[in-house]
Amino acid sequence: MKLRYKILFIAVALIGLSSCKDFLDKVPDTRVYLVNLDQLQQLLVTGYMDSNYALVGELSSDNVIDNNSPSNMQGSEGVRYHLSFYSQADEQVYAWQDVDLDISSSDTPSGVWNSCYGAIACANAVLDKVAEFEETGMIEGEPMSTADKARLNAIKGEALMIRAYHHFILAQIFCMPYRGESISATLPGVPYATDPETTLDPKYDRGTLLETYQKIEADLLAGLPLITEEYYEVPKYHFNIASSNAFAARFYLIKREYDKVVEYCNKAFKGNDPATMLNDGWWQDDFYYISDIGRYFTSVDRPSNFQLFTNYSTWWRRFLGYRFTCNRDAKRGTIQGPGPSWQRCSYQNSKTKEKFAMMPCFNGVCGSAGGQEYGAFFAGNCFEQFEYTDKISGIGYCHEIRPEFTSEEVLLMRAEANLFLGNIDAAFDDLYLWNSEHISSDESLNYNHVNLTKDQILTFYSYYDDPERIDPGYNIVMKFNIDEVCPSDKYHLTNEIEPYLQCVQHFRRIQFVHLGNRWFDIKRYGFSIKHQMGISDVYTLEVLDPRYAIQIPNEVIGAGLEPNSRVTTNKAEGSAVAVSSSENVRISD
Repeated sequence: MKLRYKILFIAVALIGLSSCKDFLDKVPDTRVYLVNLDQLQQLLVTGYMDSNYALVGELSSDNVIDNNSPSNMQGSEGVRYHLSFYSQADEQVYAWQDVDLDISSSDTPSGVWNSCYGAIACANAVLDKVAEFEETGMIEGEPMSTADKARLNAIKGEALMIRAYHHFILAQIFCMPYRGESISATLPGVPYATDPETTLDPKYDRGTLLETYQKIEADLLAGLPLITEEYYEVPKYHFNIASSNAFAARFYLIKREYDKVVEYCNKAFKGNDPATMLNDGWWQDDFYYISDIGRYFTSVDRPSNFQLFTNYSTWWRRFLGYRFTCNRDAKRGTIQGPGPSWQRCSYQNSKTKEKFAMMPCFNGVCGSAGGQEYGAFFAGNCFEQFEYTDKISGIGYCHEIRPEFTSEEVLLMRAEANLFLGNIDAAFDDLYLWNSEHISSDESLNYNHVNLTKDQILTFYSYYDDPERIDPGYNIVMKFNIDEVCPSDKYHLTNEIEPYLQCVQHFRRIQFVHLGNRWFDIKRYGFSIKHQMGISDVYTLEVLDPRYAIQIPNEVIGAGLEPNSRVTTNKAEGSAVAVSSSENVRISD
């Protein structure tokens, strides 16, 4: 069974032909062979996924709604829309169905699968050559120097991290959440490719989820000590020291090994004060175009960006007046909704008169479609850079740059880990810092956004129905089932730490909006969510629903790989109404 559907032509130097007259003197295919360290390093530039898992993650999560379904939000008056989808696959992903439409798109499950295994193939080709150089001690017929060995180790480290990371992403999307060793040993994983493909139709099996995680961990721990930034022109486009440790922290957060999470988070900061490594984009007031916002927030110059991924994606275009987008409850639960320290930052929609709270830092950096009627988006982590291949015809490729690892994520991972380690004060300090990052240095712009306190966390994230409370719900406070998803003999969710964990998951939801990572949190926390679709259909995803695992691509199943198990989609009658909004006006005190 083939894991990918594109041929990877490896190498970078053509062998000279002694005679163009003799057909037998010609190289029998178009491949070129890796012979030196420059070529290995150049090949690893293509060793990162060029697809974007954001669409699959966001459409599967509670960060997106169907504009064609009714809404009961204030001021909506039963309005709903008749917007088209951007892709037929969008409907299938949103309904947690197996995707068999528009599979050629890089944004679909097929695109993510193929892209990840393409990156893994690059890593395996490099590691195969690294092993040869290590065994012979020779490069191009010459003994390796000390400098060569050091550079070879760095190349090996990056290749191992690439292989580990892309298998990790495949497991997050196409597998059930990690559930500890005993249960994970009974769940299917993803094929772990460690050798270059040399046969026409190699066969693979999925193995168990436990085996997948064990192999990821082995590659991660082998590669991490070898990572250096000495040989990169732009380290933030590669696995560097900060991002590699951030990946390790993310991996162990999934496994609930919280002591290791704190260890690797601290290493990711490299001894620096995290306060000096957070994004300062919130403090800027000179953005003119939406693209200015995106370029600033995703720049390699931002200290908060530990690693950036570039990809082919049309995800940005989904926000511009299409059916599925961040609107209504999804919008109010993220970029234009209340929080513990900004729930008194009141705004009003001038058209619908809907009142809502919003963190002031998002004012001016959020775009909208249809006068905000169809949805809104934060332009700092999701914007399109178009590459023209023919400007006259207006054709080319859609690119996005995604901040794959950031200081803010590391801060929130450390906060979560410290909660389960019993260090509530340390966790609060990191939550306080994240909140402070979103307060402008210009006090006049903060508008009721105050410093975070423990009392605010305990009050805002409690379960009660107060009609005077600005937050009417929006699924901000969720029911955790983390102990059921990944049982632990050592760590348990307690009433004492739950409000703080609610704060962590809420801040993470805001931090990762549009990026797809919310879907991973839904799975590992064990959240149950609903998707209303059309006039009356409501799809419910229960805790540990088999559809937590996105179905592997149909073409891969057809080639013989075991599919994920499925249940009948749960439908029920929905309720009515949609929001129709235009401009937001700040409500003065």
